[in-house]
Amino acid sequence: MPTTVRIGCASAFWGDTSTAAAQLVAGGRLDYLVFDYLAEITMSIMAGARMKDPQAGFAGDFIDVLTPLLPQLAEQNIRVISNAGGINPQACAAALQAACDKAGVALKIAVLLGDDLQPQFKQLSGITEMFSGAPLPPMCVSTNAYLGAPGIVEALRLGADIVITGRVVDSAVVSAALVHEFGWSWHDYDKLAQAALAGHIIECGAQCTGGNFTDWREVPDYEHIGFPIVEVSADSQFIVSKPEGSGGLVTPLTVGEQMLYEIGDPQAYLLPDVVCDFTEVKLQQQGKHAVHVHGAKGLPPSDKYKVSATYPDGFRCTASCLIAGIDAVDKARRVSQAIIDKTAEMFSQRGWAPYSETNIELLGSEATYGPHGQRRDSREVVIKLAVRHPNKQALVLFSREIAQAATGMAPGLTGIVGGRPTVYPLIRLFSFLIDKSACTVQIDMAGECYPCALPSLSALDSADLPLPQQPPKPQGRADASVALVKLAVARSGDKGNHSNIGVMPRKPEYLPWIAEALTPAVVVDWMSHVLDPVHGRVERWYLPGTHSLNFLLENALGGGGMASLRIDPQGKAFAQQLLEIQIPVPQSIAEQLD
Repeated sequence: MPTTVRIGCASAFWGDTSTAAAQLVAGGRLDYLVFDYLAEITMSIMAGARMKDPQAGFAGDFIDVLTPLLPQLAEQNIRVISNAGGINPQACAAALQAACDKAGVALKIAVLLGDDLQPQFKQLSGITEMFSGAPLPPMCVSTNAYLGAPGIVEALRLGADIVITGRVVDSAVVSAALVHEFGWSWHDYDKLAQAALAGHIIECGAQCTGGNFTDWREVPDYEHIGFPIVEVSADSQFIVSKPEGSGGLVTPLTVGEQMLYEIGDPQAYLLPDVVCDFTEVKLQQQGKHAVHVHGAKGLPPSDKYKVSATYPDGFRCTASCLIAGIDAVDKARRVSQAIIDKTAEMFSQRGWAPYSETNIELLGSEATYGPHGQRRDSREVVIKLAVRHPNKQALVLFSREIAQAATGMAPGLTGIVGGRPTVYPLIRLFSFLIDKSACTVQIDMAGECYPCALPSLSALDSADLPLPQQPPKPQGRADASVALVKLAVARSGDKGNHSNIGVMPRKPEYLPWIAEALTPAVVVDWMSHVLDPVHGRVERWYLPGTHSLNFLLENALGGGGMASLRIDPQGKAFAQQLLEIQIPVPQSIAEQLD
């Protein structure tokens, strides 16, 4: 058994930089190289690609990036795990095998199967959406369960050098390597929770090494930003770092922002192999660009898999153009509404239904800030018009009518982006739970299939979940106020139609004042312009280990992902908006921050 295992992550999403893998292979001293390509949006895009071409539906980037590195991977004995298979993992494996054959490099490639429930879609019954309770749509373009780590562990046991999966939870590519190397039991829940945390921290690539970081001015050398490495001990504690000499920054704040990213309830982060409690996690600087992480706790998982299905729901079209000059914001507002009103009238004349949804955003007027926007005097804005309709022809008509505004409406309209807008199918996400027994997990290696039995576990009893802790109350009197950004860092992201905002104080003593001011009701009021007026709500949790708060904004993304018409369908800028809220503090704290 090794003393430590070093794992580097070279991709956070489909389309991430092609330079990370080479950087990590050259300077990471790795045992494993992992890639994370999949999101709900990605699965729907891949499903559409496979409908056009049976050999498509996987992340071709993976083949392009890995091919020149194959000799080094073999020479350094670096094993690779990736969910690049998307909805067609066997086609991905075939493409990589062809690359290996051409390079003359003999590497054993295994494929994890069992997540794709599309073939048995018609047999699914009694299914309801896990958040809204809506019934399963009659037709979906993809239906994939989030598998855990056992199948990957079995592939490694069988001797695979490269494991390609379809849909697995993002952290499983790291957890599996650690379970295999250290021989952990599937009942070692605290170790599994630490492994999941290690995977979660590096799954988004450079987001834990200075990317997407609140204090962006402090991050050196974006051009050569280092991608993350976790060095994990047999007791499951680990250190987050990056290749020596690379750009970026690794501190408790950069790692902490990523720990809070998109986790929902930090006491019950639900995964197929373990329920994680991150509330007592400690982050400690261990040296330059190295952070020590420990303290995650685990509980038994449930007997269900989460399944993400995607289904078509009409069509969408987005048009963008620049309008400049005097009173640009007012001109843009009038022109936008005129285009919508004119085309709606044309629909009516043809007997078509009205728009299902319209969204007007004037980019440059601080449109994403809602009532907190401060710019009304901009002399140039980009009009972004996004519309939805059940009839494709209606949106084709809309796309043709945009250009007329340049000669028949207000002056200064120019720069229609990309020419005439394109009409696309609108894809929605449908999430539900299913018994793990519904998925037949197996490994395909060298043309042979190997079964993979899931570990026998006692399913989680919700009564075992710990009671949430409450943050401490402030001592003293608040007689000043400062912007939240002076007191904390924050990061936001998405889960379906929900947005997550994690807030981590710069010093522990700031937390009581932040918690006193940032109640769920205050966040509802501040972010009301993004919350669904009927189903929008905010929940808050406290993480005493890092003195942090985590907020979940339910139904805040206009449908989320491919379904949202907004410029920010994943809530990536929500934290930036929250960081401007004023927090009452004692004068003594305010003076420290001047």
